[in-house]
Amino acid sequence: MSLPEIEVKTIDGQNQTLAPYAGQALLVVNVASQCGFTPQYEGLEALYRQYKDRGFAVLGFPCDQFGHQEPGDEAEIKQFCSLTYDVSFPMFAKVEVNGAHTHPLYQHLKQEAPGLLGSQAVKWNFTKFLVSPDGEVVKRFAPTDQPKDLAADIEALLPK
Repeated sequence: MSLPEIEVKTIDGQNQTLAPYAGQALLVVNVASQCGFTPQYEGLEALYRQYKDRGFAVLGFPCDQFGHQEPGDEAEIKQFCSLTYDVSFPMFAKVEVNGAHTHPLYQHLKQEAPGLLGSQAVKWNFTKFLVSPDGEVVKRFAPTDQPKDLAADIEALLPK
């Protein structure tokens, strides 16, 4: 299955595929509202605003698999992101990124861009996957990688 065919659910509960993002560079991030890395929302939003008009999108996928750091429902997550970080990039319903119920998107991302020593598991919240406009998963970033430090990699994928 190619990336645009993968089915997702928006944070508002609408089923869709990733087809609306075909042809764009994407940064797919598993996010959480009560994590030490949560302030990265600010940097992710800055990247989105800086590059969205050049064919780039950040896609946020809340996940509660790490230390129960995303306990709220989608409405609470949406409100938190909007009020606390003025998030305008697309957000989606909660997903699992590891285990038997791993969302198909994350199955694809992890297979295409394994972590250190070939590990496929996502280690923590705010793991980031950079996808080229042609749908190739080009790089995986650790939770500790700050969004601002990804700018050169994003720039390399965008039209000049």
